[in-house]
Amino acid sequence: MASCRACDLKVLVAIVCGLLTTIVLGLGIWTTVIRIQKGNILSTSSPSIPMEFCRNGGTWENGRCICPDFWKGWRCTIANFCENSTYGIFTFDRIPAGKYGPSRQRCDKDTLNEGNPRATRLCNITMYGEIKLENVTIGNCNQTLEALEDQIGNISTQSLNISNEARILTSDVNRITPEGVISATKVVGEIFNPERNATLEAKEIAVTTVSQLLDAGEGVFQEAAAAGTDDVNTFAMLVKQMEIYSTSLGNKTVVEPNVAVQSVDLSSESTGHSTSVRFSVKKGSSDSLIPGSTVVERDVEALNPNGQTELQILLNTSTSNTTACGFVVYQNNKLFQSKTFNTKSDFSQKIISGSTNENNSQGASVDIVFNPKYNQKEFQLHSYACVYWNLSTKDWDTRGCYKNGNADDFLYCHCNHTTNFAVLMSFKKNYKYPESLNILSSVGCALSITGLVLTIIFQIATRNVRKTSVTWVLVSLCVSMLIFNLLFVFGIENSNKNLKESDSDTNKPDSNRNEMLTQDTVYIPNPKCTVVAALLHYFLLVTFSWTGLSAAQLYFLLIRTMRPLPQRFILFISLIGWGVPAIVVVVTVGIIFSQSGSQWELDYRQEEICWLAVSGKNGLITSSLLWSFIMPITIILINNIVIFIIIIVKVIWKTNQNLTSTKKVSFLKKILSTLSITVVFGVTWILAYFMLIGNDDVREIFSYMFCLFNTTQGLQIFILYTVKTKIFQSEASKVLKSLSESTGRVKLLPSVTPLRLRLRMYNLLTSFPALNERFTLLEPSVIMEEMTPSESDQADSSI
Repeated sequence: MASCRACDLKVLVAIVCGLLTTIVLGLGIWTTVIRIQKGNILSTSSPSIPMEFCRNGGTWENGRCICPDFWKGWRCTIANFCENSTYGIFTFDRIPAGKYGPSRQRCDKDTLNEGNPRATRLCNITMYGEIKLENVTIGNCNQTLEALEDQIGNISTQSLNISNEARILTSDVNRITPEGVISATKVVGEIFNPERNATLEAKEIAVTTVSQLLDAGEGVFQEAAAAGTDDVNTFAMLVKQMEIYSTSLGNKTVVEPNVAVQSVDLSSESTGHSTSVRFSVKKGSSDSLIPGSTVVERDVEALNPNGQTELQILLNTSTSNTTACGFVVYQNNKLFQSKTFNTKSDFSQKIISGSTNENNSQGASVDIVFNPKYNQKEFQLHSYACVYWNLSTKDWDTRGCYKNGNADDFLYCHCNHTTNFAVLMSFKKNYKYPESLNILSSVGCALSITGLVLTIIFQIATRNVRKTSVTWVLVSLCVSMLIFNLLFVFGIENSNKNLKESDSDTNKPDSNRNEMLTQDTVYIPNPKCTVVAALLHYFLLVTFSWTGLSAAQLYFLLIRTMRPLPQRFILFISLIGWGVPAIVVVVTVGIIFSQSGSQWELDYRQEEICWLAVSGKNGLITSSLLWSFIMPITIILINNIVIFIIIIVKVIWKTNQNLTSTKKVSFLKKILSTLSITVVFGVTWILAYFMLIGNDDVREIFSYMFCLFNTTQGLQIFILYTVKTKIFQSEASKVLKSLSESTGRVKLLPSVTPLRLRLRMYNLLTSFPALNERFTLLEPSVIMEEMTPSESDQADSSI
């Protein structure tokens, strides 16, 4: 009867475990079907632009294709370049229309200008829109930008030669250095200076040089600006001289890909009346300015933007001494390095200059309208400020500028003076917050939490009954895993997800007040989410640390049995298990904080969920996820897998014909022992690496496998390390017996089954009494085997 009751209890446990597994698997399959159905509905009901609509590398933005430099047209299918060409001894690759292309031939190693192109060639756009290759301009290989800077005093007599050399030396964007930017801006600034008497042709070539400089990286300009105050003044001098130049061309226009200069002659206008000039920049199929993209209109009363307007400025002058006005458009703000406005995004920031030829232009005012260009799917406009470039402070300023509201994606500004103007914009990212935990994850985590709590209670409450010390490694593993699961269930979601739009806009600047902005991207701070991310980071590292320590302990106990465990082993592994992860988290947060300052949170965690950021400033290679989580976890998993294989091969699945105990171990018990070590070692976490596979279907399968095995890890520990023990089964049998007797349905006889110890290594351990005591640090219930009652009594007396 006793054996029947034990058999019935095992069957009951097996049925319960089978039901739980079936439920979890069923939920996983059901969730997969629902998600596939949702995906099919979304794919058939949401119209979108086909991925291949924009050809040749073009991207669909704000209702149109944005083409690379070599293509144009509605779908980027019209060639916008000059083909490979040869001129004498020089050969040239494709050259974008409107730009100079460097020759393949480079200056020799024994020249001052080593590595720079020996010649350049212009792919010109005629006034009729035709693309035409111009003649080649050959440079001097012993000439450098620093040497040209020393020749500024000769500009009056050699302006054309100096301007040509500066253009050639800046034609290869990849070779422009911060020092080169400083020297080039000084040279072209002096060429624009009216006191230097440079020729008009030299000044037009200087506009080309400025356009080429603006193709250099943002970091190059930042380093040049940070080199010293004099270098910042160099940028300011160039900007000022270009304003003066813009009023001296009569009615001429000079357009380069990154700069457009427009001059308007007002000398023929009637005196004594106010004069208004409207200058417009039209949208194109690329980010480059082209001839015909600017329009000048006189005697107009107001701004009049339309769907093709990207930028428009209305200059009003009320004095009769104004005989000319000029406009300059910069495609980006690289010459305007601000100390107060920080940019983290790559949004195009156009700058427009409106000026008159009067020394005192306070009688003039401007109205401006900007149509900001940004990814409207990913960002939304949070606020903006109408500003001008203060040449005294070398920074943006709002004095004299006011907002005139916004409508139809246009931002309106008014300023009561003339200079360089811009709209500083701050954007809020449209984060795609994930849905709440699905049923599979919720049920799995709930089962794990329950199993971990019961395991911890069982390990502590039965330590006297088992006549052993608390299984410190297993309890520490369960505690860390329990806290992680609780944080995951109740804290992984960012509370910003539930904020209403009205709540998230409370920190917006007043729409009628022209307040200076400090950054181009804003986010709603959430210290709680950051703390949760740090705690999840810490406790998951702790969990893996204890799996590694568990593997190391089993290796010492089962493989290196002839050597005792080190002294103060518990203290040593506790410092490692709980202390090392804390050091990793603190160092990670400290490094990110020192690099990012007060806005470090989103460099450490994600906004979508309270977890580590996937990519850093330079991609995954600089992310906190890689260096402070993936790398340590990978090292621990490799260590665990190696020890796992050693134990499986040398202990569990090894049969020694000289030991009777190993012959009696059944195949099922070997399987259970293998599963038990697999769970404690966290081997199933290797499924996470398979989730990186590019195929969506394969990744989906491994995602659900990962979710199934790892969200129920606590439940697996409970089944294998608690339910399978004789003490738990005996106590459960007593409970079932009392319940049965109280209901009167089944009357069970008193249990006479003795408590049996099932230790696979029992015969070996009894030969080493000192080792026997240390072996109790890890609950070895998963590698037990049947013993006779007399053997059980002997083991009890020895313990």
